[in-house]
Amino acid sequence: MHAVTDAKGRPLKFFMTAGQVSDYTAAAALLGSLPAAEWMIADRGYDADWFREALEDKGIRPCIPGRKSRGRAVRYDKRRYRRRNRIEIMFGRLKDWRRIATRYDRCATTFKSAVALAATVMFWL
Repeated sequence: MHAVTDAKGRPLKFFMTAGQVSDYTAAAALLGSLPAAEWMIADRGYDADWFREALEDKGIRPCIPGRKSRGRAVRYDKRRYRRRNRIEIMFGRLKDWRRIATRYDRCATTFKSAVALAATVMFWL
């Protein structure tokens, strides 16, 4: 599950991938629907030159640490990167819903519907 949140950690968009699919697939899918923002904070899985360039073309400054295997180090704002915990908190709040935490629904469509319902309640509470 990949998510886009606002600055307050409220869920805005979700994208589901299979377990072994790279984060680049979700990055490409979510790129067109990103809201207007000043910064994009993401983990190392989203570190790709094409993704950074695409974000900068949209006027969004990336705050993504480089992968360990990257030849040349990438600079990023470490203080700003600490705010990524809001995304982790959002996923933790989603997992408060037993149906989502245990992946009760095996059908991807039904599971995503349960996530959307939980996200709607989370957004307004």
